[in-house]
Amino acid sequence: MSDLPFGFSSSGRDDDENDRDSGSGDTSGAGGRASGSGGAGFGFDPSVFGGAGFDPSQLGGAGFDPSQLGAMFTQLGQMFSGMGSGGQGGGPVNYELAARLARQQVGDFKPMLDNEERAVADAVQLAELWLNEATTLPAGITATAAWTPVDWLENTLPTWQRLCDPVAASLASGWQDSLPEEMRSMAGPMVGMMSSLGGMMFGTQLGQGLGQLAKEVLTSTDIGLPLGPAGTGVLLPEAIARFAEGLDLPGQEIVVFFAAREAAHQRLFTHVPWLTQRLLGAVEDYARGIRLDMSGLEQLGAGIDPQELLSDPAKMEELMGQAASFEPQTTPEQQAALARLETLLALIEGWVENTVTAALADRIPATAALTETMRRRRATGGPAEQTFGTLIGLELRPRELREAADLWRRLDEAAGTQARDAVWEHPDLLPDSEDLDNPAGFVDRVIGGGTSAFDDPMAELERTIAEERERRDRGEDEGREDGPASS
Repeated sequence: MSDLPFGFSSSGRDDDENDRDSGSGDTSGAGGRASGSGGAGFGFDPSVFGGAGFDPSQLGGAGFDPSQLGAMFTQLGQMFSGMGSGGQGGGPVNYELAARLARQQVGDFKPMLDNEERAVADAVQLAELWLNEATTLPAGITATAAWTPVDWLENTLPTWQRLCDPVAASLASGWQDSLPEEMRSMAGPMVGMMSSLGGMMFGTQLGQGLGQLAKEVLTSTDIGLPLGPAGTGVLLPEAIARFAEGLDLPGQEIVVFFAAREAAHQRLFTHVPWLTQRLLGAVEDYARGIRLDMSGLEQLGAGIDPQELLSDPAKMEELMGQAASFEPQTTPEQQAALARLETLLALIEGWVENTVTAALADRIPATAALTETMRRRRATGGPAEQTFGTLIGLELRPRELREAADLWRRLDEAAGTQARDAVWEHPDLLPDSEDLDNPAGFVDRVIGGGTSAFDDPMAELERTIAEERERRDRGEDEGREDGPASS
């Protein structure tokens, strides 16, 4: 479309168009379902610890840039030089390499202009004004910004470290801890090298994934997490301009719609203090449960002469290739962590959708169409689906997102906005997956006072004790009254 407001416009650079065309066949983009092992995602594949089958051309899918091999080989050289001095690679993920590869994949983007910064500020201000009538949670934005994809990369990397470190560290330690003692002593200094190699491979996968996401995300909370600085409302004008192409909708309405979504997310993350840690904690719970069944390596290593292993590269290649086939086993605890995370992400998205619709529906005619477009985007694999699908193998089901939005709508209609938002006051008040299947039952509990036990736990305990004492006293009194009568 051509009427994007406030100076929002595509860069129009031919090289950017070529970059997008070259990745059009990648199913990890907005047009396809992300999975834990394919595309340009940044899933942590345990096989990166076994270098035998590593093929650099496969790391980035169709969008892989051969020029990135230079950076990778430079890192590899630094890793081997560090081996002699006892270097261990500096962590489970090589974030320096990830940032460099992501920056190369993004390409050149024009810096934001002053009118685009003002456009974001104006859109957020208007959205906040309308949201005040749709939620009791106060505004959470204290500053606004218009970001390029490069800005997004630089400002969100600290949060990506919090997300990725637990998973990568658990995979790395799991691989080493699962080795039989004989194999561990055989490997010797190779363990340090493999740790460094794993950090480099994880960094490469992460860089490819972030480079792809940076060109697709529309706001700083597009994946359902607060990736940017606290209290900062962020829109990415060039991504919104590309999103608007082909939509027969007024551009100004599109911008305000995304400003409202960003502002609604920020209200939740600012005024529900436990929410962010709950989200990251679910990822950490999943990571703590990662276990690699390496028992087969005992048979694999039987009969191998350590001298032969170190002197014959083919033997080491065979060993590492076999080790790469040992995948982590998902435990019941991990499945429970994934279920909690999926439900929480669905509740956040459903609340935002319900609140934005209530705030904008009577003011912006395109609200319903844009909401449905966002649902289709998620169903076909948007940034959130790519992120959690490739990071921890979590498939965000569109059905659960729709059910969450329906639950919040029903609660709002039946009990009012204040009761709906009060559910966020304590994590134990939130609906679970069973409530999403039976929203009427959850609404009935809230209307019937189901949240009173958490308003003042001590007062509730005192009431329970008082009721028990009253029943006991009443029983004793009845016993005394029955006594004389029977005599």
